[in-house]
Amino acid sequence: MNFKSKNRWKNDENGATAVEFALVGIPFILMIVGIIEMALMFSSQSLLEAATQEAARQVRTGAVQQGGGEDLFRDELCNFAAVFIKCDDIQYQVTSVDSFEDAQDFDDVSFDDEGNLDNQEFTPGGVSDVVMIRVVNAYKIKTPMMKYLLTNNNDGTRVLLSTVVLQTEPYEFEDE
Repeated sequence: MNFKSKNRWKNDENGATAVEFALVGIPFILMIVGIIEMALMFSSQSLLEAATQEAARQVRTGAVQQGGGEDLFRDELCNFAAVFIKCDDIQYQVTSVDSFEDAQDFDDVSFDDEGNLDNQEFTPGGVSDVVMIRVVNAYKIKTPMMKYLLTNNNDGTRVLLSTVVLQTEPYEFEDE
């Protein structure tokens, strides 16, 4: 074997860019996909917060209590959150409590074996009542590598929670 041909092979850099891209490109692409996943998740959380505020407004002003009922609440919630969140994936709890302090001491959110909110009651209270509203969505992590980093459940989802505690306004019931 010729000494010159041996050195020529050793110094040959054809394909070095492809090898470098293979080493750096795959982690880079995974990082970009992960950033997009996190952006979608945070956007969903923000949207859930805003949807909860919109639906809570209907309770605060008495529209729900004066005849709109749970359907009005759910429609407000779903119409606002429909950009990223399917209405069927939203669970909520509307509970009348005695005071703001009682809302603070209220039990943590708990779920059954299927991942559904344990207490899904709907009692929006009356005039000047304190009401606690919890809205929950199990956001499904779509990126396989991000499931290990972003989930707070064992089923590959992240529970997004929005809570509003309010006092209803002194609205007047309409006479029928």
